[in-house]
Amino acid sequence: MSNPPKPTEQKRLLGNPSRRPLPDQKNVVMLPAIDSIPEPERQLFEAGRSLWDRTWSMGQTWISPRTDSELLLMTCELVDERVRLRALVWNNPEAWRERKALRDLDSSIIRNLSLLGFTPVDRTRMGVAEVKARSKLEELRERQNRN
Repeated sequence: MSNPPKPTEQKRLLGNPSRRPLPDQKNVVMLPAIDSIPEPERQLFEAGRSLWDRTWSMGQTWISPRTDSELLLMTCELVDERVRLRALVWNNPEAWRERKALRDLDSSIIRNLSLLGFTPVDRTRMGVAEVKARSKLEELRERQNRN
């Protein structure tokens, strides 16, 4: 599997090691950050509303209310649907079609959350965060600080 593409911001910080032309910074459009969590345009139930609020809270630096809200709203609706479908499958072990639909729904939710930058790989690609393993030295220092 090939390496994921590096975000342009990361290439700039590294001094553009590949020497390929980068987009002119004058043409980069900054997305405005949100001041408060927007209200969804359609009704959400408990699970969907919870995801809506958590997503805006955690992704406020990279999710745009102008361009990403519809995808997020659809994802929250899928989560509400998943809760109802899961209860149906749970109460009827013979419901194999519904179980298959539940797995398909899970895949759609994961794909949408990935598009919104909510997997470690996608956040790294976007340059938002990087998962870093702690070294043995860092673990020892942390233990010493706790004692």
